[in-house]
Amino acid sequence: MIISMRLHATKEEVDGVCERIQEFGYKVHTIQGEERVVIGAVGMGDVTACLESLQAMPGVENAVRISAPYKFVSREFQPGRSVIRVNGTEIGGAEFVVMAGPCSVESERQIMETAEAVARLGGRILRGGAFKPRTSPYDFQGMEVEGLKLLRKAKEATGLAIVTEVMSDGDVELIAEYADLLQIGARNMQNFALLKSLGRAGRPILLKRGMSSTIKELLMSAEYIVAHGNPNVILCERGIRTFETETRNTCDLTAVAVLNELTHLPVVVDPSHATGRRSLVPPLSRAAVAVGADGLLIEVHPTPEKAISDGAQSLTISQFGAMMQELAPYVELWKRGRVEGGL
Repeated sequence: MIISMRLHATKEEVDGVCERIQEFGYKVHTIQGEERVVIGAVGMGDVTACLESLQAMPGVENAVRISAPYKFVSREFQPGRSVIRVNGTEIGGAEFVVMAGPCSVESERQIMETAEAVARLGGRILRGGAFKPRTSPYDFQGMEVEGLKLLRKAKEATGLAIVTEVMSDGDVELIAEYADLLQIGARNMQNFALLKSLGRAGRPILLKRGMSSTIKELLMSAEYIVAHGNPNVILCERGIRTFETETRNTCDLTAVAVLNELTHLPVVVDPSHATGRRSLVPPLSRAAVAVGADGLLIEVHPTPEKAISDGAQSLTISQFGAMMQELAPYVELWKRGRVEGGL
């Protein structure tokens, strides 16, 4: 249910509505606007009786049932766009945000060289894997805590925020000490124990779509995080598995437009994993801007031919710089559209 309070409803009126909702057995989630409070109620109970009771309470303007199975992340609950702040960078607002860096942190020299280049060329967030989920148990699994320490050093040197992957609910607290944005990879999109832990993480979350997951399933996973206390979720389209074999995955740019209709959460695109080929990353990046994404997640490596993982899809530093220049006019049009559309 969504309960819209009247303009300038008093705190006592808002508290009274919240208490009444809880009496019916529902969980309360509030959004405080500049002039109006909106209250969300989720759970199991007598919806009809609850709605009738709430509509009669002081300060309530309207109370309606939410039809989407994902409540808190739906446009029904919050018609306006969410803006997620990551160490001073806003995602979902008036800035198109590029996150870039290597698939894996491999050495101090590698991550520092990449970080300095990403900052110089216009990136705002440094990506890098310290804990790596790999298909083969014999592949490089990441530098783990040492990798986290190198990411922190890169942040201190460049001012870039850090995004890195969390693989286990037992690692959430550790990685939250080092990272500004916690990434949930495609293989963990429906790791519900992990999603619940992220609701208590105190850090924004970058949630990647599973390789065989529907848009609805992605939104339900986001709902897990928000329902457990963390509203700061960014969705990522990283390609899905289809019958096509020319690319690593199939980049579903349709999902960006659909998600922008269904949810208030920001949406970014990872063209590196979506294609698996560095030559396709720049054109897919331009397309992502055009279709309305809020940002990009790009793999960049000083020497991709020597990369321990994902070298074939990683841009060189010079290629990343060229791509950022090519993106500039597209981003200017994107910004104009955001301003004219009122974000």
